[in-house]
Amino acid sequence: MEIKYTTFIEKGTRSSNQDVFKVIICPEQHKALFIVCDGMGGHAMGDVAAQTVCEAIASYWKSNLQKTDCETKIKAACRTASMAMDKRADNLNRVEMGSTLVLASIEGNNVTIAHCGDSRCYLLRGGDMVYQTKDHVGFSFGWEVVNKCFFSYRAEIAQPDIEQFELRPGDRLFLCSDGVYKAIAPEILKARLMDNKPLEEVVDVIKFLCEKNSDDNYTGILVQMD
Repeated sequence: MEIKYTTFIEKGTRSSNQDVFKVIICPEQHKALFIVCDGMGGHAMGDVAAQTVCEAIASYWKSNLQKTDCETKIKAACRTASMAMDKRADNLNRVEMGSTLVLASIEGNNVTIAHCGDSRCYLLRGGDMVYQTKDHVGFSFGWEVVNKCFFSYRAEIAQPDIEQFELRPGDRLFLCSDGVYKAIAPEILKARLMDNKPLEEVVDVIKFLCEKNSDDNYTGILVQMD
């Protein structure tokens, strides 16, 4: 199957953008990687944290193209990202910083989806939601708290949920930061993601809704299997 995709990243109403994304396509190996990371608010250097995690995961993936996607491979990549986070924090006077992660690694007709935090991935097929990641969040004194993420010197909480699916022609994957889905009602987001339109037109509508309603950075990757 052919992989088509389009992306967007916007700072929205925020003064800076702490979202990061990465796309790697390796047609000869029939593999592709899509990543979205969101630096955690309330802590310093969220943009640095997100960039560190994103680059570490991507670097591990590119260095291990010969390995089949599996839970062991994803967890090894996450350990590498945690170590990179600690090393970066050491160089910044042991700063406390954190980031979410969501990724989709496509290998032939299969996809491995992994996430840690509240960035999401949706798998849509024929008008139905086949899968949606479950946010790693809780509440403390009325505040939403991310309870799994990449955080400096806290490798024990960087434990991703991992799922694998067989892909079919027409399937769509959508990876995004929380600034997207918190700005759009779930049934509207699902409907727009499955609109029978070119990917760029679908994304234009989602960006318009985020521009109207989001109070955060908003980033997304929309992928279609043809």
